[in-house]
Amino acid sequence: MINEKRLVENFMSYVQIDSETKNEKEFADFIAKELESLGLEVYRDKAGEKVGSNTGNIIAKLSGTRNGEPILFSCHMDTVSPGVGIKPIIKDGVIYSDGTTILGGDDKGGIAAIVEALKVIKEDNIEHGPVEVVFTIFEEGGLFGAKNLEYDKISAKKAFVLDSGGDVGQIIVKGPAQDKIDVKIIGRPAHAGVSPEEGISAIQVASEAISNMKLLRIDEETTANIGSINGGKVTNIVCPEIEIKAEARSLSSEKLDAQTAHMVECFEKAAEKFGAKAEIDTARAYGPFVIEENDAIVDHAKKACESIGLKPFTAATGGGSDTNILNGNGIKAINLGIGERKPHTLEEHMKIEDLVNASKLVLEIIKLA
Repeated sequence: MINEKRLVENFMSYVQIDSETKNEKEFADFIAKELESLGLEVYRDKAGEKVGSNTGNIIAKLSGTRNGEPILFSCHMDTVSPGVGIKPIIKDGVIYSDGTTILGGDDKGGIAAIVEALKVIKEDNIEHGPVEVVFTIFEEGGLFGAKNLEYDKISAKKAFVLDSGGDVGQIIVKGPAQDKIDVKIIGRPAHAGVSPEEGISAIQVASEAISNMKLLRIDEETTANIGSINGGKVTNIVCPEIEIKAEARSLSSEKLDAQTAHMVECFEKAAEKFGAKAEIDTARAYGPFVIEENDAIVDHAKKACESIGLKPFTAATGGGSDTNILNGNGIKAINLGIGERKPHTLEEHMKIEDLVNASKLVLEIIKLA
């Protein structure tokens, strides 16, 4: 049986160990020791050396007490900022930060749920098949831990990622691909008061391009956004150069290709119109995933939900997660709701009830495997 008091205490202790992106080592050291104390074989890969984090991904394995295909549970260890000096508080059955930082339930809520389930498995001598655990680094900002995970160390071909803000019972079966679009507009400087006609305003070029773009919600599967524009220093110089960071996402690779091409074309046409230059780099950050509603892994999750009195439901997401990368590397993965509320904000919080149900769900998934 899930020990609610212990689960909450562990979660509270986890979030107080700083682990902002690229600085996950202190938490990784802590959680590795905890997994080892539960009898798991723990390995730390070299992903951190490749991506600039101060530690690697944690890969842990628990041998089965019965035969069966191994299953994988995955979460990420890093948090967004401000995530240093988190002070969690409990009010009316909900865990908050003190309002000066994020809480870190994204994704230490998932980690706490997995660890508690493993503790119950050991304490109650519950029979189980092989279980594998992956806790990644540098998920926030690019999924770089999962991208550089040592997949040859993993045997499982089926994974449950605990990293969705939906209600416990939500099963994410569709996730979009994402393109990163970096643009540099190069115009020509001139004195803005004496001879502005001799200049080419990079800001004006960008304005022309963006005003002609389809942005934000494109259709039910596709989104696009201009995230940042940087450039210019003073008002008396026609701005000669700016840099723009943008993105596009879609559940359809074809639609994503079309949206990205549209945005690139808008920049190119605007640059040509004003006699400027547009340097554009596009990159596919990650691919989409689609798991069929009748797939065995979805059925597994639904049965586990029903066994603990939860109503399962499938959904698509507009966000990327390690689920995308796992699927792209031959591991069929779905993302499970754990009740993360308002992640990446100072108002982030988690209901204790959701934390308990998430842990019950992990435990039931293991038992049914």
